[in-house]
Amino acid sequence: MAISYTKQTRAIDQRAARRSTLLKTAGLLGLAAPLAWIGYSSLAIDHQLPLPEALDAPRATISGPEFGKLSYYAQRRASGRPLVLIHSINAGGSAYEMKPLFDLFSKERPVFAPDLPGFGFSERSDRKYTPELYTAAILALLDSIERVEGGVDVVALSLSSEFAARAAQRRPELFHSLTLISPTGFSTPKQLSQCEQADRRQLSERVHQAAAFPLWGQALYDLLATKPSIGYFLQQLFVGPVDAGLLNYDYATTHQPGARYAPLYFISGTLFTPNIREEVYATLDLPVLVLYDRDPFVRFDALPDFRQQHPQWQSVRITPTNGMPQFEQPAECAEVMTSFYATMRDEYQLFTETDDLLSYSLPMG
Repeated sequence: MAISYTKQTRAIDQRAARRSTLLKTAGLLGLAAPLAWIGYSSLAIDHQLPLPEALDAPRATISGPEFGKLSYYAQRRASGRPLVLIHSINAGGSAYEMKPLFDLFSKERPVFAPDLPGFGFSERSDRKYTPELYTAAILALLDSIERVEGGVDVVALSLSSEFAARAAQRRPELFHSLTLISPTGFSTPKQLSQCEQADRRQLSERVHQAAAFPLWGQALYDLLATKPSIGYFLQQLFVGPVDAGLLNYDYATTHQPGARYAPLYFISGTLFTPNIREEVYATLDLPVLVLYDRDPFVRFDALPDFRQQHPQWQSVRITPTNGMPQFEQPAECAEVMTSFYATMRDEYQLFTETDDLLSYSLPMG
């Protein structure tokens, strides 16, 4: 019996030793993969790819202490009230996101499109990126444009809608109207994205510190900026095929010196403004148009009630689209925007009369 017991004990110990060895090996292999990617990111990935101009227009720059150098495209061949197109914030944001509208409207009016700080040809320094920084950059750009009585028409995409709205709240005299495409801020509390939830839970600073840690910050960003990864996220925003030009430009612009700094702030949630709907959107006293349909990253469930309570806001569904209506339905977007601008009957007064003001030309969303 003693011999049998000893054999059983030895067999148990051997199995335990094998399990321990397997776990250690798995742990080493699990650690080896991230370390290998960090090494590959540092030594093998080109972070300075050639970056072409995003738009067929002259490009200029302005500078400010809050945001550094800001690059923007300006097409002034036509006359009329200027139109400013502001791209979204994501891993590979740039003025290219507004290219369809830029190309359409530049035939009939002056059009401007910035690369926001941290993106495109604008400064990508290692600084703290905040909603205030982006608000200051937008205001500086509007101040640099030739002054037009009654202000300019501004169009912003996704999260940049919040920055544009903050700018309009602060300097309403610079704005004639505001168009928001797939804007953030209209999700109900249960529908917030992970980035918005991090901000609401005051986790964003800690998330950013973890994501931007020097040892793996670049490698983490490079993982998001592979062409398959970019293609996957873009496909979520398109009903049909992803625009090849946008995909290629996103890949090029994510492989530039300093490209990771601003997107890692976005991922952490620090760029969202808590209660943007109540504290900013609701205070705007100018015509606002929302273009939207579906979006895998943003919900609009709170929009109908909000619009009913704020008659200067209008909304139109551009179907079928998934967050990038300006790419999938550019002609329809331009037509709705043109109708919206045409309904501002007095160039020096804001329309505030009734919900019916736009009903003859705009299908209400």
